[in-house]
Amino acid sequence: MTTSWNETQQIETHLLGTANPGEALLFDAHLLLDNELADKVIAQQKAYEIVKQFGRRQLKQEIEAIHQILFTQPQHIRFSQKIRRLFKKT
Repeated sequence: MTTSWNETQQIETHLLGTANPGEALLFDAHLLLDNELADKVIAQQKAYEIVKQFGRRQLKQEIEAIHQILFTQPQHIRFSQKIRRLFKKT
């Protein structure tokens, strides 16, 4: 099951919904007739989901690292106090 670059681009266009209506209709017809293409679409969709999850996890780690720096290091105490006052319940 090899995938050409053009096929990968067609699958991406399909998954992102950026194809023009004629191309989208033609691709949908190919999907109905070609089980291997359907499997490739599923595989690429799963790959996108994994990349998205990894990106979210990475972003959360970066935000947490910044949070730790801003709210625990002495040189940022004034900033920390200002932020805490903004969200302080009155």
